[in-house]
Amino acid sequence: MRGERDNTNRLAMYSDAVFAVIVTIMVLELKAPEEPAFSALWPLWPTFISYAVSYLFIAIIWINHHYLMRFVGAPTLRLIWINFVHLFMVSLLPFATAWIARTRLASSPVVFYAGLFVCIDIAYNFFEREVLVRADATQVSERTRRIARRRSLGVLASFTIAMLVAFVAPRLAFGLVCTALILHLRPEARGSRS
Repeated sequence: MRGERDNTNRLAMYSDAVFAVIVTIMVLELKAPEEPAFSALWPLWPTFISYAVSYLFIAIIWINHHYLMRFVGAPTLRLIWINFVHLFMVSLLPFATAWIARTRLASSPVVFYAGLFVCIDIAYNFFEREVLVRADATQVSERTRRIARRRSLGVLASFTIAMLVAFVAPRLAFGLVCTALILHLRPEARGSRS
């Protein structure tokens, strides 16, 4: 039993380290203006907003990941690989964030950004499903599993819609991405018990 917990802790610590590096890389994109006036900050609003949304998204991913790690027994090779794929997708966020910031929410970068959220969410859904399928029924009720599945599919649908909307209305699509994130603010869905 101790070996299982040690392996689960190693998986969690590795994931935590990757999240920390991603946030660090992303913050390096925030460049201070040369002018010593508050008015010099105004042109940077797309960078600040895209950074804040991406940071919030990474925080939400980490919180949900942390929540799910409670239910992992001995990590299987399949679960480890799913986690690696998920972390790889998340590691692309600094690039996507910088692109939408530099282009001031232009269509193609927002399509890419929303598409990346789709990919991250698909990987997360696989991770969540793998963890919950293996979790003991006393740890996670069937109702909780059902609520988690519906919520995950709803968020995935929202990101997909945002990606399609971004072709014609990138700012609206960016707003849809932000709205979809709200569904994952709480790892445990309301009305569920675990």
